[in-house]
Amino acid sequence: METAINSSETQTVPSNYRLQAEDIGKRFPGVIALDQVSMEISPGEVLAVVGENGAGKSTLMKILAGVQNPDAGQLFLDGSPVHFQSVDDALNAGVALIHQELNLSDNLDVAANIFLGREPNRFGWIDRATVEQESQKFLRQVGLDVSPRLLVRELPIGQQQLVEIAKALSINAKVLIMDEPTSSLSQKETATLMDVIRQLRGQGVSIVYISHRLKEVEEIADRVLVLRDGKNAGSLKRGDVSHQAMVSLMVGRDVSRFYQRSAHQPGSISLQVENLRTTTWPEHSNSFQIREGEIVGIAGLVGAGRSELLRAIFGIDNRLGGTVRLGGKLLTAHASRESIAAGLGLVPEDRKSEGLILEMSVQENASLASLPFRAKWNRFINFQNEKEIYDEFAESLNIRCSGPNQLVGLLSGGNQQKVVLAKWLAMKPSVLLLDEPTRGIDIGAKEEIYHLVDQLAAKGVSILFASSEMEEIIGISDRVLVMHEGKITGELLQDQITEEAVMSLAAQ
Repeated sequence: METAINSSETQTVPSNYRLQAEDIGKRFPGVIALDQVSMEISPGEVLAVVGENGAGKSTLMKILAGVQNPDAGQLFLDGSPVHFQSVDDALNAGVALIHQELNLSDNLDVAANIFLGREPNRFGWIDRATVEQESQKFLRQVGLDVSPRLLVRELPIGQQQLVEIAKALSINAKVLIMDEPTSSLSQKETATLMDVIRQLRGQGVSIVYISHRLKEVEEIADRVLVLRDGKNAGSLKRGDVSHQAMVSLMVGRDVSRFYQRSAHQPGSISLQVENLRTTTWPEHSNSFQIREGEIVGIAGLVGAGRSELLRAIFGIDNRLGGTVRLGGKLLTAHASRESIAAGLGLVPEDRKSEGLILEMSVQENASLASLPFRAKWNRFINFQNEKEIYDEFAESLNIRCSGPNQLVGLLSGGNQQKVVLAKWLAMKPSVLLLDEPTRGIDIGAKEEIYHLVDQLAAKGVSILFASSEMEEIIGISDRVLVMHEGKITGELLQDQITEEAVMSLAAQ
């Protein structure tokens, strides 16, 4: 393949940097995504790039990895100007991007995914023995003990993320770009990844690390670059990196405000779950209840059964036993439409595949749950009602978009999550189930969602939410139910909720 380096415009210059971006600009219809953004990273350095959703992080990473071309500016690799016209150009130059949204073929096995498109061959046939042998090496490097012959679809999402990382390591990248790499990982898997990053840093690999989990950034970053509204907002050296310093540059607000709660007295029982058994953990049954205006968190390690419990309550997944009552009314198993009509809403963990239709507009998505209940003459879309829903929640939830007809797939993660919330709030639910409600969204959008949850609880709405964010569990819960291998192992009241107490119940 022809090299992606073109030196006709700019001569190679001596540089201590592995990768540089100078005055990068990128426009989309009606939006300036990047405005003269610059960054640089040295060999063996971990550079964290942080900022709110919509700050330009993902766009910059896609330009660095050849997914998109800049409208202005210049990239340099080891001092030489480069023009990546494709992902292959970037990969051949040693720049790899690990996407937040998994980019795997779930119908293929682990080994085939790691070497997809780069398969070694013998006599024109794929050399499976070499593929599997080499795959094992990279799987061990990320601490994943699974057979390379296992189909990717059979792995939990956290392990699929590790396969994605192993795939990137297999190209011997000089620059490894990690976009929210721990968003689906357990604490143990995250600790393994941090060890992998340290090992790669010691080998001279440059790592660009994008994360909304600022505690991770504090732990691993040698330097932090902050973007705001598509521009450079500042940078922090290792000794200056702190949670508050990053927040100040990102949003200019004090992080201590994020978890403030208004006091309100819980009302009568709104949701009652008795002896519920799920298909994932059929040997365990769980019972609990929630009162009006309560915010109850569900904590536990990845794979503990939190999502499965919420899905079974809502009626998406089958219940092998037990009952669910909403306001005293018995809800039929595997009947989500009945649950919605009774006043139950579910914001799923994966908003893109389960919460939204990305090819439809913001207005259409916001009214999806309402369509069967507000149709004209019970069969036609009520376009007037659809517009009213958009007008109400675009303003009250501060959904940042170009208008009602903008495709929801073009919104930032935080704004997409607000559209999912709008869809359920339009139904005026009495109980709202939230599965990882702030996964993959920035700290400013998190604050807005926490404030919304507090407002809903003050109005008597019951909130049951599952989260892997310990600060979130501690910060907004009235009570916490802790799960381990499909079973609720304990309950913590507000004055008992500490990281140590949660982990002792979660890791039994």
